[in-house]
Amino acid sequence: MAIAVCSGSFDPVTYGHLDIISRGANVFDKVIVAVLINSKKNSLFSVEERVELLRQATADMKNVEVDSFDGLLIDYMNKKGAQVIIRGLRAVSDFEYEMQVASINKKLDENIETFFMMTNNQYSYLSSSIVKEVAKYKASVADLVPPVVEEALKRKMAE
Repeated sequence: MAIAVCSGSFDPVTYGHLDIISRGANVFDKVIVAVLINSKKNSLFSVEERVELLRQATADMKNVEVDSFDGLLIDYMNKKGAQVIIRGLRAVSDFEYEMQVASINKKLDENIETFFMMTNNQYSYLSSSIVKEVAKYKASVADLVPPVVEEALKRKMAE
């Protein structure tokens, strides 16, 4: 059984993330979407909120599981019996960083492969940071995130 992990901060999850997750789920037997716990990052949503939003957004994807982790991704993958890391690329500029990360992961565990997927062109500009910036000014994010995330953003921005 091929198990892949798609990790990130997902603060918040966007349609770009979901595109990569669903396409990965079409390739691998199981995809674990793993929210990285990073105490140094000032996140809008708590880890628990991000996990719940991802669970709701991926509810129709039967071979997708949502989880969170702290520490090295390689350690988490070994704990889960996963063999593949899924990474989405929006632009050439993403590739340079992702190649470095893939190289260190390969050095840490030569049995782990990194699977790069180009994002759908309609999401090539999309990032969680852009979504938060747009939402901050109360502009519509309806075509950027699932409805559950849009509602959560509205509540957060009202606080």
